Amino acid sequence: MTQSVVVQVGQCGNQVGCRFWDLALREHAAVNKKGIYDEALSSFFRNVDTRAGGDGADIHKGKIFSLKARALLIDMEEGVVNEILQGPLREVFDSKQLITDVSGSGNNWAVGHKQYGNQYREHIVEKLRRTAEHCDCLQCFFVIHSMGGGTGSGLGTFVLNVLEDEFPEVYRFVTSVYPSGEDDVITSPYNSVLAMKELNEHADCVLPIENESLFSIVSKIHQMTNSGKLGSTVKQNSLLTLSAGRIKTEQEKPFDAMNNIVANLLLNLTSSARFEGSLNMDLNEVSMNLVPFPRLHYLVSSLTPLYTLADVNVPSRRLDQMFSDAFSKDHQLIQADPKHSLYLACALLVRGNVQVSDLRRNIERLKPSLHFVSWNQEGWKTGLCSVPPVGHSHSLLALANNTCVKPTFIELKDRFMKLYKKKAHLHHYLHVDGMEQSCFSEAISSLSDLIEEYSQLDATKGVPRTDPSRLKIAV
Repeated sequence: MTQSVVVQVGQCGNQVGCRFWDLALREHAAVNKKGIYDEALSSFFRNVDTRAGGDGADIHKGKIFSLKARALLIDMEEGVVNEILQGPLREVFDSKQLITDVSGSGNNWAVGHKQYGNQYREHIVEKLRRTAEHCDCLQCFFVIHSMGGGTGSGLGTFVLNVLEDEFPEVYRFVTSVYPSGEDDVITSPYNSVLAMKELNEHADCVLPIENESLFSIVSKIHQMTNSGKLGSTVKQNSLLTLSAGRIKTEQEKPFDAMNNIVANLLLNLTSSARFEGSLNMDLNEVSMNLVPFPRLHYLVSSLTPLYTLADVNVPSRRLDQMFSDAFSKDHQLIQADPKHSLYLACALLVRGNVQVSDLRRNIERLKPSLHFVSWNQEGWKTGLCSVPPVGHSHSLLALANNTCVKPTFIELKDRFMKLYKKKAHLHHYLHVDGMEQSCFSEAISSLSDLIEEYSQLDATKGVPRTDPSRLKIAV
């Protein structure tokens, strides 16, 4: 069994990470009723005997003593991390695996990346090594961060560089939350484009997520639960209405339900690594099968059915409908329509009581309506995990390497150029040691190159496939 480590950076990264650990514990509790520390738990949790004092020895088999998340929590403001440490999950996080400061990064990528990165590099390396030493077979680092702020974008991508230097053989999956066009952080286009250059160069897979899409999905779920058309009722202690142990009140943070969706994405992505299934998909297989070119590693994700995100009692829709929904634009976690763009490859991770024959039938049914690149017409990867989400019969996570991410990057480039042409707010960045104007020009050049690569692929869409001629063999 392999292990993975979650590195959550900045306010957004830590809030999403907190939801992930909460939901993961609920999922394991539903399956592991005897409280035994098994291989499924060991993939993301250590079992520690805290009675021994000091660091506490790891217990590899037998009863659960004290579960500790394989996680590193980083934020240059203490607020969110302190909130987590005072909440119901406080015992899950090892106090030695936290890195905090008090002043924050002021929504400035340069402060997070250049200033705090250099200042905390040794601490970060030490704590990453310490976490890795507790793993028998470390397979993957999951970095969770946002692109718009200073700490998430700056220090988050700095951590990514450190991971590549210190653990070059370990996969780096990054969950990046992109700001909306109406973002209240004026410098978010700068932060996002500067962070994009680092993601292009140092990540193995990036799962881009847009706030606008999350908000739209949350609205749909609320509509579904309030319409009564499907006879839907929200369960008690619902994942949507219950957050960090609090019943929903007027004071509930607006991002809680949105963070649950991102946490569910990670939960489904790692389900095969945590539980058994008839067709398990390892995390390294995602990168191996879905990323044909190193830089084109941005995977568009969609989750279906939507009500599995909300603990809603809804009669199960037909299985085939779930597969159709996975390719519709309403279920994507970024504002995109993959059906009308070009697929390089696609992965379907199914959970619950679904047969391989159901998977194959639906792929054959959907194939004619999807445009795959000519040299990878059979570019499907499938996984079946037998353990469904808590309280539901099945779910599906679709990951598509698709040119539909291009409009998101073009819009980001346009917003960057609006500021950069006027040199607006540039002085805030150039005051930071080690930050030069060339960093901006290199970053926008990197993004432009990425957009161009997607455009070149798009140009091949609809071009008839021509097989190269074979050598004729004389008989």
